Amino acid sequence: MSREDLAQFEGTITDVLAGGNFTVQIQTGQTITAKLSGRMRKFHIRVILGDRVTVGVSPYDPTHGLILHRHKAGQGPAAPTTG
Repeated sequence: MSREDLAQFEGTITDVLAGGNFTVQIQTGQTITAKLSGRMRKFHIRVILGDRVTVGVSPYDPTHGLILHRHKAGQGPAAPTTG
């Protein structure tokens, strides 16, 4: 399954677990376990407690996810422009 097939949600890191796993609370209120995507590991992008992230969740197992993007402090996901 490719990254484009995953349902994407915004969430916050609530706990750091062993082995590069994280507990993420997504906007819908659910708590899921997620790990870093290969691209984030490749470029040494660090994720710490309290960071806002985009998580890709498989439709087959909605309790596990893949952290796809870390949002910079003070910025959210790109908002659509009007005009």
